[in-house]
Amino acid sequence: MRSKAEMMDLGMQFAQSHKEVRLFTLEGSRTNPTIQEDVFQDYDFSYFVTDMDVFKQNDDWLDVFGERILMQKPEDMELFPAELGNWFSYLMIFADGTKIDLTLIPLNEHKAYFEQSDGLVEVLLDKDDLIPTSITATDRHYHILKPSQRAFHDCCNEFWMTSTYVAKGLARKEILFAIDHMNDPFRPQLLTMLRWKVGLETGFSISIGKNDKFLKAYIRDDTWARLLTTYNMETYDSMWQGLDTCIALFKETAFSIKESHLYSYPDDKGILAYLEQMQRDYR
Repeated sequence: MRSKAEMMDLGMQFAQSHKEVRLFTLEGSRTNPTIQEDVFQDYDFSYFVTDMDVFKQNDDWLDVFGERILMQKPEDMELFPAELGNWFSYLMIFADGTKIDLTLIPLNEHKAYFEQSDGLVEVLLDKDDLIPTSITATDRHYHILKPSQRAFHDCCNEFWMTSTYVAKGLARKEILFAIDHMNDPFRPQLLTMLRWKVGLETGFSISIGKNDKFLKAYIRDDTWARLLTTYNMETYDSMWQGLDTCIALFKETAFSIKESHLYSYPDDKGILAYLEQMQRDYR
């Protein structure tokens, strides 16, 4: 796999050698000072160009970045609708394992780009001095936010409501239905509550990464182990156990936040009795 220095030089050489490219930025995890670098990080390159058609007419110009084994062009797909407007992206995996997510952006949209940026961006080349002030990459946009009483209540409400969908799927012996609802939207409410607890303990000053990937570092080992057991969904019995574990973890975490913030917690006695009855009758 090519080194970071090699890839950054390659990206810069491309920007410097094409007159249509006026601005070159790097985004994503490679700009985040709080994340330890590893070989699996993508290179998120954005090129702001004066003429999009010069590049979009064919893909030959991408060969300079190496031998591709797979490429996806999200803005040129039917099954998955485009989301970037006038922008055009190329997600490329190369023979050496390197991955580049390259985006072409019309130069006249550079202001909109920075206005909607998540903060994880570095300006690597600015041929026309379009960016008047220096930009420091930060993950502040992704810091855990302190929940309001309403948000706390809504999370509890969604957790308990969607627990019944999981239970209904298990009771009906429709395991795929139950698995889908366990994965989304039921368990995500538990993850939200765990995330808020981490935020509380860290002064809401950190991010735990995309898909909560750094959560393990901030919760107790036994909590982590219990959480992982809820991903065992091979049998109806393991799913009933996972449902019970999610409920226990959710209540423990919610009560910890409730006591710290003096939030009110909704009455769950009725729904707990309902779920217990379903287990007695259908497990």
